[in-house]
Amino acid sequence: MKRCMEAVCAAMTCVLAIALAAGPAFGQSYPVKTIRLVVGFPPGGTNDVLGRLFAQKLTDAWGQPVIVENRPGASSIIATELVAKAPPDGYTLLIGAFSQMIINPYLYANLPYDPIRDFAPVTVLGSFALILGVQPSNPANSVKELIDLAKAKPGQLNYGAPSVWFQLTMEMFKQMAAVDIRHIPYKGSMQALSALMAGDVQVAFIDPPPIIPQVRAGKVKALAVTSLTRSPLYPDIPTVAESGVPGFEMVGWLGLFAPTGTQREIVSKLHGEIVKVLQQPDVRKRMSSLDVIPGGSTPEQLAAQLKADITRYTAVMRAANMKAEE
Repeated sequence: MKRCMEAVCAAMTCVLAIALAAGPAFGQSYPVKTIRLVVGFPPGGTNDVLGRLFAQKLTDAWGQPVIVENRPGASSIIATELVAKAPPDGYTLLIGAFSQMIINPYLYANLPYDPIRDFAPVTVLGSFALILGVQPSNPANSVKELIDLAKAKPGQLNYGAPSVWFQLTMEMFKQMAAVDIRHIPYKGSMQALSALMAGDVQVAFIDPPPIIPQVRAGKVKALAVTSLTRSPLYPDIPTVAESGVPGFEMVGWLGLFAPTGTQREIVSKLHGEIVKVLQQPDVRKRMSSLDVIPGGSTPEQLAAQLKADITRYTAVMRAANMKAEE
């Protein structure tokens, strides 16, 4: 009986040793089949375009198909939940946007995923700031003058917001600048921009692709950019922080995430390859055309940013009593 037990223990030890040895080996051989990059937005948008750009580059590098799978709807909750519950083997990944990882956890009480608990961060793919714009006829020619105008007319100025993220940006501006500007919701950036140019709203934070051409055409005045330092894409536009609201920063980002429990070797391999892709001139040129600044942060840096952003912006949303859009 004793010999039998010894044999069983020896066999179990052997199996465990093989399993432990196989872990790194599996990570080193990855990938051996098709990888899915899940995007929570429809085809054609920035998230989708960047996802397809990285998918093609990874396919070229690894010789295995990397495909984009669009799962739009429900504020990207459908796509995010799908990846959160996928096997942690590196073959189902998420292109996670700022909105679904930072804003959704506050807005939705019964969210079927936790951005910190359910995901293994890989890297920030890219980041983008917003532009604070006003009409050419607006007497404010700087952030400080806009603040003075808003304080002189409390509750009389309106701002347009295409989504909760844009609303969050303005609500943080209002809190930090101590001004009262009324929220007018719109269905998209073009609608909010059109309302701004038509005078239906007096101010708005808008993403660069639609507003920058109007700024260059003289149809909108760009007062500031929301990054903490000036953007290399439009260095002549000052920051909100340097223009009267110290410490103001709102930068959206796209991150690559794997399900929690994914082997460290796989996460490291994904990170290393994405960093190589981000250094390619054609990739940087394409991202610049979308007004996106290339990322490349380490998994640890993205994890830290995720936690810090959730803490900071949840406090802003709570103070503003923000609600999910209908």
